[in-house]
Amino acid sequence: MSKILNIAVGSDHAGYELKSVVIDYLNTKGYKITDCGCFSLESVDYPDYAQAVAKEILSERSEVGILICGTGIGVSIAANRFDGIRAAVCSSEELAEITRKHNDANVLSLGSRVLGDNIELIKSIIEKFLSTEFEGGRHLIRRDKLDIH
Repeated sequence: MSKILNIAVGSDHAGYELKSVVIDYLNTKGYKITDCGCFSLESVDYPDYAQAVAKEILSERSEVGILICGTGIGVSIAANRFDGIRAAVCSSEELAEITRKHNDANVLSLGSRVLGDNIELIKSIIEKFLSTEFEGGRHLIRRDKLDIH
């Protein structure tokens, strides 16, 4: 992707510390970041932050999003409630690559309790997600069936 991506990033309290690390990393790579919260370790409701990231993407202020909670599952479910959002929980580079190529995922969901403090793995998952293009073709037909109107 040659242009500078706008990335919306959000987390609940379980993902707050990792979100800070992710934002710092993305800033060093020159991406434009919108921090959708949360902003402390105080207990919060993850759907609020998943919705904020989804709305950033649907408004076209951001092209992609990264969501973080304890497992990545809760924020993924919450974000996927929105037509046009395709959030995928990824715990490896391979999953990040395939979900971009085949599903045109526009939100990467990460589990802070699943990935732990393996920052190099987390960075490689993010880089693979951000650098992989959607293949289209037969996958476009399938992707377009995801949104139910």
